[in-house]
Formats: sequence, structure tokens, C-alpha cells
Amino acid sequence: MTFDDAYWQAQRLAQVGRYEEAERIARDGLAADPQDARLLTLLASVLRLRREYASALLTVTAAIEAAPHSADAHAERAECLLLLIRSKEAVEAATEAVRLAPNDPAGHLVLARALASTRDYDRARQVAAYGLSMAPRSVEALLTVADVERDAGNREAATAAAQAALAIDPENAYGRWLIAMLDAERLNVRRSMRGLRDVARDNPARPDLISMTWPIRGVLSGLRRGLAVGALLVCACLIAGHWWTHAVTFARILSAVLAAVLAGFTARVLLPAGKLPWRCLPLLPPLMRRANIAGLAVVAVAVLFLVAHSVTGGWGWALAALLLAPVLWGLSWLELLSAGFDDPGYRQAFRDLAGEFREWWQTTKKDLREAWSDTPKPPDRNGDHR
Repeated sequence: MTFDDAYWQAQRLAQVGRYEEAERIARDGLAADPQDARLLTLLASVLRLRREYASALLTVTAAIEAAPHSADAHAERAECLLLLIRSKEAVEAATEAVRLAPNDPAGHLVLARALASTRDYDRARQVAAYGLSMAPRSVEALLTVADVERDAGNREAATAAAQAALAIDPENAYGRWLIAMLDAERLNVRRSMRGLRDVARDNPARPDLISMTWPIRGVLSGLRRGLAVGALLVCACLIAGHWWTHAVTFARILSAVLAAVLAGFTARVLLPAGKLPWRCLPLLPPLMRRANIAGLAVVAVAVLFLVAHSVTGGWGWALAALLLAPVLWGLSWLELLSAGFDDPGYRQAFRDLAGEFREWWQTTKKDLREAWSDTPKPPDRNGDHR
């Protein structure tokens, strides 16, 4: 098999999702020529798609060393760096890819995503629009525009771009997922869950369980803000009651209203979602699952405390509800931490950070030892230095 045969065969296998075979063929080709930049870049892409981000970055770095002027290699490096949460380096790599191949829309698209990850949304939108102008019928370009617009908070523009992509490729899994998540952000619960269920049914090997539990996680996200603000207002009214007696009555009314709002919002989201989020909940990473279940329990207890305060007028119930707000925020941080540990990019970023801390600590200890050994020793009783 020639190098070209190995490259095209591996590329075709990768395009249909047969990543293990694509990796094997690419490695077989590299065994004969380890410095083939095209095969190294393709292998890096396959490893990235297999979520082996650190190995993908090492491989594409080798490709750049073999062919420093390969725009594809620099673009692939930017993709890897994005997944490893190294946004500034990704912008630099994507900028180099655009410099080397200014007429290739792929470099502009990865640069747009990299800029969006640094929250430079104005430039990201300009670059994405320019990339789309170079390939108006490109599904990847349209979905990049949709991603950038969604990150920038422009849901209507994001939806329009995603729908344009699906008009070209109605079976595109990412485009359908993106539409479902945009529906979720608008609280179109039934349509969102229907879209996510269809995507999972068509891709049973890689179901997005975290997305399919968004109604539960979304409820907790909204309720922790509402509980914190509402319970704080109730307690403020109770304090004001020392000077204005009607404030105590207002606090009880506010507790009843807050409990009704929290319960109503929960029902508004969870009832239309049906059974799917609850079926996916046990399949989440353990820490995330426990954080979500504990969060739901805390919300239920907080609502009971607010109802008890509205009925009895005991200030302790309101204070207890307020103290549950930081518990909810703590559980949300546990959920985020679990999501990070479940993502290979974040896991590698944590490892890199830990490695940098260990290196810093070892260097600091060495510098302290050297500084201590260079310090003049105090004189002895005879005035001589020891």
C-alpha cells in the first residue's frame, strides 16, 4: 500500500466513524515513513475524534515539526488545543493556519471557534462570516456560525444558521443536537427533548446523557438563583419588621409567593420533559448524579421551609431556607467538577495544572534551599563565623 493509498483509506474510514481501523491504517503507513506530515495530521484528527486529546496534540506537533508550513497541521493543532482548554494557544495556531492558507475556509472556521472560546465574540463572528462567504453551502461553516452566535447569546441568528445547515444535510447529528439545545435555552421543553431523543436513537453508540438531563440541571440552575434572592428578601423584611410591623406580614406573603414560584418553575420544566431525564439520571457520572439528586432534595426542603414560614410566621424557617441557598451553590460546583472530570480535555487540563504546580513547588523548594545555604552563618561566642 502506497502512502497515498494509506492516507485516503484512513480518511474514508474516519469519515464514516470507523476510527480504530483508520488509526491502524494510518500507523501502518507511518511505520514506513514516520515523518509523513499528512498522515501524522490525519492520525491526530482520528485521535482527537476518539477523545485522546493529549496524544492527538503530540502527534500533530510532530506533523508541524515535519512540515512547518502545513496549514492543515496548524489548524488541527488549534482544534486539539481548543479541546484541551488552551484557548489563547488555539488562537495562535489557527491564526498561523490562516496565514499559511488564506483561501482555505477551514482555517477561518477554527479561528472563529478559538476566538469565541476567548470571548472575543465580535472578531469571532466576523471571521466565521468570512469563512462562510468562502463556502456558502458548507455545513461545517454554517454550524460554526451557529456555534459562535449561540456563544455570543444571539439565539435567533444561531437557530437560523443551524436550520440552514440542516436544510443541506437533514441528518447531521450535531446540527440537530444544536437545535435541540437552542430549544432548551428557550424552555421549549417538549421539542428539545424530542430532538435529543431522536439524535440519541440515531447515534446509540455515543448518547449525550448530560444533555438529555438538562431539564433537571436547568431547574436546579434557576432555583438556586431564585432561592438565594427570594430568601434573602424574606429575611430582609423580617429584619425591617423590628421598625415596621407590616413588614413581617409582607415577609410571610413573600415566602408563600416564593414557594409557589419555585414549585411552579419546577413543574413547568420537568412535567413536559417526561421520563427521559429521569431514565438518564442514573447513568450520569457518580458525582454529578449525586449532586443533582441532593440538589433536588435541598430544593424540596427549602420549599417546605418557606411554606412553614408563611403558615406559622416563625423566622427560623425563613433563615433555614436562606441557609440552604449556599448548599445549592456548593452542589452546583460539585456538578461542574464532575463534568470536568468526565471530559478528557478538562481532565488533561487538570493534569497539566497539577504538573505545573508540582514543578513550581519543586523549583521553589530548591531555590529556598540554595538561598538558605548561601546565607552567612551567625558568629560564635569568639566572634568567628561558623
